[in-house]
Amino acid sequence: MPQLVAYGFLGLAILSEVTGSTLLQKSEQFSKLWPTLGMAVCFVISLFFLSQALKVIPLGVAYALWGGLGIVLTAIISVVIFRFTLDWAAILGITMIVGGVIVLNGFSQVAAH
Repeated sequence: MPQLVAYGFLGLAILSEVTGSTLLQKSEQFSKLWPTLGMAVCFVISLFFLSQALKVIPLGVAYALWGGLGIVLTAIISVVIFRFTLDWAAILGITMIVGGVIVLNGFSQVAAH
């Protein structure tokens, strides 16, 4: 069960980081107090949960998942909430990142669970 808990912590770290990144956009370059404070709190929470996940999950694996899923979720939020558009190069790059995370977790001995 420790691995399940560690991946739960990693999931919370990812969600906190994505929320913090969303609030960073809403802070309008730190000119709005509440989104700025919310962003800072979310980033601290994210790093706390990431540190807890690292008790079980190797750093490279945890960071790949944290970064990869964070990029995908942040891109989705950017399109849905902020109405940003992604061109083909952005979509290809995100797809390649997701592919790298899948290869790392599915085939690498470093990621052995």
